[in-house]
Amino acid sequence: MSRRPYVLLSCATSIDGYIDDASEQRLLLSNEDDLDRVDAVRASCDAILVGAATVRRDNPRLLVRSPTRQAERVAAGRPASPTKVTLTAQGDLDPAARFFTAGDPTRLVYCASGALEKTQERVGRLATVIDAGDPVDPAWLLTDLAARGVARLMVEGGGTVHAQFLTAGLADELHLVVAPFFVGDGRAPRFVGEGHFPWHPGRRAHLVEARQIGDVVLLRYALSDRFGEA
Repeated sequence: MSRRPYVLLSCATSIDGYIDDASEQRLLLSNEDDLDRVDAVRASCDAILVGAATVRRDNPRLLVRSPTRQAERVAAGRPASPTKVTLTAQGDLDPAARFFTAGDPTRLVYCASGALEKTQERVGRLATVIDAGDPVDPAWLLTDLAARGVARLMVEGGGTVHAQFLTAGLADELHLVVAPFFVGDGRAPRFVGEGHFPWHPGRRAHLVEARQIGDVVLLRYALSDRFGEA
């Protein structure tokens, strides 16, 4: 059996832990210098994963933006951008979303067994649709990604997906960027909700870096003994 991929979680929050506000517009938490850092991290990975809610709400492209980094990947025999991955419980994915239309990397959709037929009908011509159990099992998903050659996975959210990987103890590294403002709206989504996390007052996560990037701060945490190996 292939070893599971190295899993790096990436998230930006407000000071009070929100990843967005409650408006229809996407809240910009980062800045250009940090977005370029994120682009470099993307370029170092084999796949990028977001949940279906993030596909619907943020409509991300999930591509490497820098032409130089794209060229370096191609020169190394890799696609210009990593494989795109999403997971869905209901199959409510829009085939016109940029996840499916932007760029030409491989696209994988892991769906709950009960939504398999619906998901195949909606996006089966645009992506590989995979039955991932009911509910979707992130550990099984990682095993499947490893079998597909993914050694390094970047998880970009949202909060529910981050919580799934964290509570299951499947994260090796966390990049948490804190923006210099508050959201203060209980209707808005937070980084993670309630759950039983492996890191608690009796077992603290190991902070390996704190770096100011313009007006935001990057906190890098080692979450497993695999930190830095990939």
